[in-house]
Amino acid sequence: MSGNKSVAFGFAFVVVLTMINACLAQNSPQDYVNAHNTARSAVGVGGVTWDSTVQAYAQNYANQRKGDCKLIHSGGPYGENLFWGYGADFSGVYAVNSWVSEQQYYNYTTNTCASGHVCGHYTQVVWSSSTQIGCARVVCTNGGIFIICNYYTPGNYIGQKPY
Repeated sequence: MSGNKSVAFGFAFVVVLTMINACLAQNSPQDYVNAHNTARSAVGVGGVTWDSTVQAYAQNYANQRKGDCKLIHSGGPYGENLFWGYGADFSGVYAVNSWVSEQQYYNYTTNTCASGHVCGHYTQVVWSSSTQIGCARVVCTNGGIFIICNYYTPGNYIGQKPY
C-alpha cells in the first residue's frame, strides 16, 4: 500500500509543478527582457537588462491598479507602457508583443505614426537609451489582467527618433 501512496504523491507533485510552471510561463523577468530584446535587435538597438528598483516601482503601481485595472499612467520618473486585457490569461510576453505590433504603423524616416494609430508603446520598447526595465503583472479584482513595464531612462521625447 505504501508503494501506491508514493506513486500517488509523486504524480501529485508533478501535477503541481506543471501548474506552477504554466502560471509562470512568459511572465518571468527573463521573458520580459527577451521579448524586448527581440524587438530591439530587429532594428539594431542594444539590449535591455532587468533592474530590481525599476521592477519594484512597476510592482507597486500594478498593485495600486489591482482594484480597477484602469489604464492610468503612474506619472513617475520612468518611461512606461501599460496593458490591460480581459477574458484570457494574458502574459507579459503577450503584452510586450502587442506593443511591438505597433511597429507596422511607425515610419522611422519621418518619425511619425500613421494617422489614427498609436506607435508610442513600440517606440518606448526600442528607445535606444532605455536600457533597464522592470515589469509587473497583476490579476485585477474584476478578473482583468494589468501589465506594466517601466523603462530607465525614459524615452519618447518629441522630435527625437527612438534609435
